[in-house]
Amino acid sequence: MSSWLDGFRFGKDPWDPSHRFETSWLLSPWLLFAFRALFCLFIFTSRFFIIGWTCTHAEEGGCYDIVISFAYFTVLTFWGLGFYFAFAALHTFTYARTGRPLLDAFPRPLQALHALFYSSIAVLPIIVTVVYWAVLWGPDSSFASVFAAYSSHAQHSANLAMALFEILIPRTAHAQLLPVHMLWLIVLLALYLALAYLFHAIHGFYPYFFLDPEANGRGILVGFIFGIAVGCLVVFGLVKGLIWIRQRLTEGVLRMDGKFARASASGPDSSAEMGAAHRNGKVEPQAA
Repeated sequence: MSSWLDGFRFGKDPWDPSHRFETSWLLSPWLLFAFRALFCLFIFTSRFFIIGWTCTHAEEGGCYDIVISFAYFTVLTFWGLGFYFAFAALHTFTYARTGRPLLDAFPRPLQALHALFYSSIAVLPIIVTVVYWAVLWGPDSSFASVFAAYSSHAQHSANLAMALFEILIPRTAHAQLLPVHMLWLIVLLALYLALAYLFHAIHGFYPYFFLDPEANGRGILVGFIFGIAVGCLVVFGLVKGLIWIRQRLTEGVLRMDGKFARASASGPDSSAEMGAAHRNGKVEPQAA
């Protein structure tokens, strides 16, 4: 019988027996590693370039703007995406080289957190992009400089492309986006809300206009907060459905089970999983 305590359990089923987090139905493990490493390099290069340029150009806000940038959900999500690709590239590299990813050697709580990390980078960048372009970017908006345009598109457009890559290209299964992840994504959003009001208490500004209860009214504030929370759950469901479609198409219709490292030869556990895929047209592995 399930209970609220399930959100704090890590599961006892075999962890990712066919290495879905480190393999792709389309790319070899080495190519998947290369793409993930490239995305990681792009994100950190962009962030450090933005930090350096902003600090050395007063017209862009100066170093103070870098300090307060950590109040923005966009920036925090972009950092999170960068660290995800750093770890994902590492695990994919070790799998491509030895046939066994470093993630397999991690304790079960860290493996479960990696699954949650995947869910977060598949869902949150979509929310960032939709809210920015649909709510914050108005018809009269424009970029003050080429740098501002680059900074905005890197963090509000390229982030979505990289999230879609992780949804569509690796072999991650829809069952690895566990329902309990929805709870923890809402917790993350709540923690960000607390951080935003902490920044207001310290620096005297709201990162986003809709967080100001005096200017907009408490009703609008509550509406935005619950709207984004509900939107997060909807996006989670859409991402899970998109992964299910990708699995059904690539594994059930096209029979493209995946490209594995030669050192592993896909292994007996993965063979059993692939057999289930051919029989049922889908796979339901437990991620945590």
